[in-house]
Amino acid sequence: MDIIYRDNDIVVLVKPSGVLSASDSSGAVSLPELIKKDLGVSEVFPIHRLDREVSGLMVYALNKKAAADLSAQAADHTKFIKEYIALVEGCPEEESGILEDLLFKDSFKNKTFVVKRERRGVKKAKLSYTVLERLETGTLVRVKLYTGRTHQIRVQFASRKMPIVGDRKYGGSTGDKEIKLYSVALSFTHPTDRKMLSFEKIPNNLFVQTDKL
Repeated sequence: MDIIYRDNDIVVLVKPSGVLSASDSSGAVSLPELIKKDLGVSEVFPIHRLDREVSGLMVYALNKKAAADLSAQAADHTKFIKEYIALVEGCPEEESGILEDLLFKDSFKNKTFVVKRERRGVKKAKLSYTVLERLETGTLVRVKLYTGRTHQIRVQFASRKMPIVGDRKYGGSTGDKEIKLYSVALSFTHPTDRKMLSFEKIPNNLFVQTDKL
């Protein structure tokens, strides 16, 4: 287990692809259970989610007080900052920009859709992106989330005909076994000492060989 930081209140680590962010009724392997086993703790509280196919930085609380504080921060995306790097098909017209959409999650299909009008179950979604490098295989972008919707990055880029490479659910190429999306940075206030914490983890060979990361 790749642990970046740990104290009595929180643990920051790299979630592997294929592992659930939180336990569910399916019985599949989940990161909270792995943390309990590896760290020998009795309680692990998820604060945010990464899709099962996606890997990268996550923070978990190790007690209820820390969980309540971090969950409140996570609800306010000006206090709990999440950034990603993605390899998308095609090329954004602008070197940087903001994407805003109305999203509807179909729980039965476990899929999110961009819709044109607000109605029950529809939520606003917002992210910003910066182009890191334009490649033959697509475009490397860094993404900052302002909302936390299911499959948000995936569906917002896919709706603009720029699906993430390897993301078959949203029209990405089928030749890649893994979705090219990675959680690279987290920033939040420590739930006890109130210090601002920032973490960044970018693997050496993330998606492509480049000096722009």
